[in-house]
Parts: sequence; structure tokens; C-alpha cells
Amino acid sequence: LLSLGTGTTSEFDKTHTAEETTKWGALQWMLVIQQMTEAASSYMTDYYLSTVFQDLHSQNNYLRVQENALTGTTTKADDASEANMELLAQVGENLLKKPVSKDNPETYEEALKRFAKLLSDRKKLRANKASY
Repeated sequence: LLSLGTGTTSEFDKTHTAEETTKWGALQWMLVIQQMTEAASSYMTDYYLSTVFQDLHSQNNYLRVQENALTGTTTKADDASEANMELLAQVGENLLKKPVSKDNPETYEEALKRFAKLLSDRKKLRANKASY
């Protein structure tokens, strides 16, 4: 299973003072709650899938690819400007060089190549079986 995320922002890395939050209106609070819910949902789905694949001793058959520190215009889903598309391409290029996780020093580039080979080998195996 190759799971491709749409990315998350580093918004939650920010801290706010009590003084700041007392000035927030209902809309600001609703946006914060929505962002927290979406982030938690994405994280929990990845956690559950990862756990299931580990329990089945198939952890090499699951790869989640997601940038977790989008900033600026790269966080805007409706910005299809050429400049933003170039920024997103750069985000993707940079992500390829990052390690998959703290526990897995393999880069995303290495993991995707390994994953592609695994899929290719399985397709060849199925094709060989079908020809019998």
C-alpha cells in the first residue's frame, strides 16, 4: 500500500498566548479545531495502517509519503499558479532526500525505488503464473 498524503502545515508548532486567544472569534476557534481534527485523523489513519502491516509482518508493504511542514502558499489547495506549482515541485524534491521516519533512516527516494521494484517483481510473478 502506497499512501500519498497532501501534506500538513507546521501551524501547530506555533504557540499562542492566552492574551492572543482571548481576541479570537468563533470562526478562528472553528478553524483551529478543524485543522486539529484533520491532522489527528491523518496521523491516526497512518498509525493504524502501519500497525496492521507490522502485525502481519508486512511492514515493507506499506509506505506513507507526506510532507509535514508545508508553509506559505504551498498550504493553499486552490493555488494552481505556476509559481506555487514550482514551489510544490521543490517541496517534493526536498522530501525525497528526507528520512522516512526517526526509526527508518531510509530516504523517501530509496523507499520509493524499493517499493517500485517490489511492485514490478510482483507483477512479473503474476504474469509468469498466468502464462502457465
